[in-house]
Amino acid sequence: QVQLVESGGGLVQAGGSLRLSCAASGRTFSSYAMGWFRQAPGKEREFVARISWSGGSTYYVDSVKGRFTISRDNAKNTVSLQMNSLKPEDTAVYYCAASRYGYGSSSYEYPYWGQGTQVTVSS
Repeated sequence: QVQLVESGGGLVQAGGSLRLSCAASGRTFSSYAMGWFRQAPGKEREFVARISWSGGSTYYVDSVKGRFTISRDNAKNTVSLQMNSLKPEDTAVYYCAASRYGYGSSSYEYPYWGQGTQVTVSS
């Protein structure tokens, strides 16, 4: 089992940047694929990015390609999401999630979730 805690959210103007971090507990972090999801008010939770257990494979939703970068440091049990060129439509609560046996874009594949961190992008 793994426990996740996100940090790094905040208020930023459009065009700005934020870096989200997710700290994981447990000694088997490197065995988990990790994902970032987000949920805007009144909308369903959506996939943003994922990274394989080794960090060698990443995948992004089309709306953030070229702007967001997911990375991980297995020695520090952390996964990060660098968000550049932020847009008002990126406003949401961002969640990191962990999956021991799956590596996909569906939230159902990730049994472990953090509490979320708010990102607000003003126009």
